[in-house]
Amino acid sequence: MYYKLYIDSVFALQTAGNLYLLSLAGQLLKCTATHWRIWLSAVLGAMAVCVTIMVPAGTAGCRILVSAVPVSMCMLCVAFRIRCINQLFRASLAMAAGGFFLGSVMIWIMNRLRTVLKGHISLFITFAAGYLSYRLLLKGLIMIQKRRESDLKTVAINVPGDGKRLRIQALLDTGNHLSDPVSGAPVCLISRRLAERIRPALRPEKYHAVPFRSIGRENGILDAYELPELVIEEQAQTVRKEHVIVAICNTGISKESIYQMILNPRLLED
Repeated sequence: MYYKLYIDSVFALQTAGNLYLLSLAGQLLKCTATHWRIWLSAVLGAMAVCVTIMVPAGTAGCRILVSAVPVSMCMLCVAFRIRCINQLFRASLAMAAGGFFLGSVMIWIMNRLRTVLKGHISLFITFAAGYLSYRLLLKGLIMIQKRRESDLKTVAINVPGDGKRLRIQALLDTGNHLSDPVSGAPVCLISRRLAERIRPALRPEKYHAVPFRSIGRENGILDAYELPELVIEEQAQTVRKEHVIVAICNTGISKESIYQMILNPRLLED
């Protein structure tokens, strides 16, 4: 059995599909790229697929399958200027997930259209089904991300740094019940990265050993110190706290996170 492929149609379909996948991957990864870089990546990816099809070795399907991973990685590097291997791996997984769901929704729509049209589906209908699938997935992804962001309440914090005050974002975690075992004062968590920036303000003579329990580890001890002052900006009010205990947490706060402190809610209640 032989199939006739029109290389111009393949190029057009691949370019459109690459545009959708790159857009979905950027939304998942929170990466930004200019329009011309997205278009350049999509066109280069489509050209690579067309060249792969014309290579006289094996079946066209096998050649496309083998080239899918390197071609998608090249597109991601061009579009989002990715240079880190770990970031490229995450971006490839995000693009693969977007392709899986995009293809699934597109197949479902086209099957519904076949029952209505009772015949061959034209290239225009294929483009329309792809665009509709992309818009549905993008809208659903944005809704999910907005819901997640609304569940994470962050507040602005001013802390004394190296000769100046630092303004950072802190996560208000209602599940943070850490307290000093001696005084019972609430304890906030800070990343090691932030601890290095505010090291001059952490008073070593005010050292605290704070016991904790977490998932995956039964118990442990956190090194904690006192900050002379901490200013919390929440909506229209400003709360000033003195002698706040902060514990240095090695895990749980990544460098890429928008917040570098987990605030104890008791600081807003006391």
